[in-house]
Amino acid sequence: MASKNNATWYKIAENIEEINFSSNGLAELQLNGKTLCIGLFNKQIFACAQKCPHAGGIMANGYIDALGQLVCPLHRYKFNPNTGKNLSGEGYYLKTYLIATREDGVFIRFTNP
Repeated sequence: MASKNNATWYKIAENIEEINFSSNGLAELQLNGKTLCIGLFNKQIFACAQKCPHAGGIMANGYIDALGQLVCPLHRYKFNPNTGKNLSGEGYYLKTYLIATREDGVFIRFTNP
């Protein structure tokens, strides 16, 4: 763990293959008392909030469409998994987290309160 500007990088796996993604390419992760959604699309990994900012749909129960957009299971709102920007026009933002795959593992940047 390395800390900078009240943020810490946490190692979540030795490699991507160690993460238990479901058939929809999504998984949930517990970190510091929070549940996050982790996704994999075209060998690129991303991390975001567990719940959709619109109506609280569990993002890991959604899916990743052919364009790599994360789709909420409740109302099919689409989000850019890297920026959190809502792409279907409703104006919501999904909280995202920096995630990195390095030689020594998979790490997620988590801002401490």
